[in-house]
Amino acid sequence: MVGLLIVAHGHLGDSLIECAKYVLGNTPADLDAVDLMAYGDSTEMLEAATRRLGALDQGDGVLVLTDIYGATPSNTVCKLARDGAVEVVAGVNLPMLLKALTYRHEPLQSLADRVTQGGQEGIFHVEDCACHAGT
Repeated sequence: MVGLLIVAHGHLGDSLIECAKYVLGNTPADLDAVDLMAYGDSTEMLEAATRRLGALDQGDGVLVLTDIYGATPSNTVCKLARDGAVEVVAGVNLPMLLKALTYRHEPLQSLADRVTQGGQEGIFHVEDCACHAGT
């Protein structure tokens, strides 16, 4: 099973994990978060992410989800990316995390592709809110 690590600004990672727990009704195994604001600089964050990757990798690799491509969390964990061992996908959202948790038995590269597609497909411009009328 692929390990999952969310590296993001603020408490986004922890919040996404709490939402996933609520939706799934359980606490997913081998899932953790690194909060950028908990560390003094990106070097400390890189060290924390490295330790978490080691703990999460049970032999099938780790998928790292970050919030904003090009921002400090993404730039930091990209230093850890290794084909077949650590893949990084930016733009994390709840549909993406749920997709990762559902299909984490797949090979790491396949999971990274599926999660990217799932995250994109989970974004909608809701123009017809008639289903909410009267609420």
